[in-house]
Amino acid sequence: MQLEDGARKPLGESMYPTGERPRVQTLAIRFTGSGSEYFRIWIVNLLLTLVTLSLYWPFARARRIAYFQNNTVVGGDPLGFHADPWKMFRGYVVVMLMSIAYATLSEVAPQVSVWLLLLFALVWPALWRASLQFRLRNTSWRGVRMAFVGDLKGAYLALLPFFVPALVLGFLAPTLVEGDKPTADQQRQFALVLAVVALTTVALLPWLFARLKRYQHGNYQFAGERTELRASSGSFYGLGLRTGGVVLLVVFLVVGAGVAVAMNSANKGMSLVAIMASVALAYLLVPLVIVPYSTATLQNLLWANTRSRNTRFRSELRFGTLFRVNAINWLLIAITLGLYWPFARVRLARARLEAMSFQVKGDVDGWLARAEARGPSGILGDAAGDFFGIDLGL
Repeated sequence: MQLEDGARKPLGESMYPTGERPRVQTLAIRFTGSGSEYFRIWIVNLLLTLVTLSLYWPFARARRIAYFQNNTVVGGDPLGFHADPWKMFRGYVVVMLMSIAYATLSEVAPQVSVWLLLLFALVWPALWRASLQFRLRNTSWRGVRMAFVGDLKGAYLALLPFFVPALVLGFLAPTLVEGDKPTADQQRQFALVLAVVALTTVALLPWLFARLKRYQHGNYQFAGERTELRASSGSFYGLGLRTGGVVLLVVFLVVGAGVAVAMNSANKGMSLVAIMASVALAYLLVPLVIVPYSTATLQNLLWANTRSRNTRFRSELRFGTLFRVNAINWLLIAITLGLYWPFARVRLARARLEAMSFQVKGDVDGWLARAEARGPSGILGDAAGDFFGIDLGL
């Protein structure tokens, strides 16, 4: 079995000088954490975050990430997490101060909110890139650190288009004087601008999301191997259409059943109850069905198409598996008034991670030894990520 199409991606002589075809090793991914262990971490994190008015949040996040990564075992060896929580705290303070400034100025001077949004848009891609650098730089496997090597220009090209609809709406919407009611012409203008922006956004969203994920999954680096995302924009449009179709199907079946019961009922009160019950059921079923469906299909699409010259991922997460896990988690969270949440996180992580595997060409030990001999790469980018300590969870 070949990892990639040998005609397009031949193995370099520097990697395998003998010219022999290397065998492909499939490394299983396992999650060894338990709900009871994580519950103790979660409850302490929650209490300290509340007591410190959220200032403990970056430290709690560092403990959570370390727990999940240390219990993610790839080919028999766990991932490591080496971040300094104080650097994460510094990044958290920066983002928090930006949010407070935006909220305050929006209340005091609403007319400058568009310019604040523009400033926020200009800064956010740099923070996002720093977050990815920081997270990957502090993740290791078998003692070798990972890296994110995407440049700043790519981050702006990937993220800035997401802010365009809001900026267009802000600039083209009619300006109102405080205390005045909008005229009929202004209402029509706003409705027209809103409709055009909304339709354009929906039409372009899969393409924009594909660009963002292509930048993110195309710049992971480990042991000299830089990944790329081979999923086309059409596959993201297909995912969006299928997800929308499932939403419409669920709503149509549930609400249609309620309307049919109401029409066949002679009691008007019962008819109203049947319609309201069907709407409530649809409201519950849509996230219960759509979340696992979109999560499973998106994970498979992204990771099955993320690969490098000598590595690739496999993802075979099934909707049925994730649906059962989510249904049980939601039920037990409701019964325990939220106390089952950490157990639910562990169950979900196990289901998602163990549906994946990692494939490597050649001997893994020799491959890592050669990578260590070549030395680290991307030092300046990694240092920038460590300096800012931003971790946005993306």
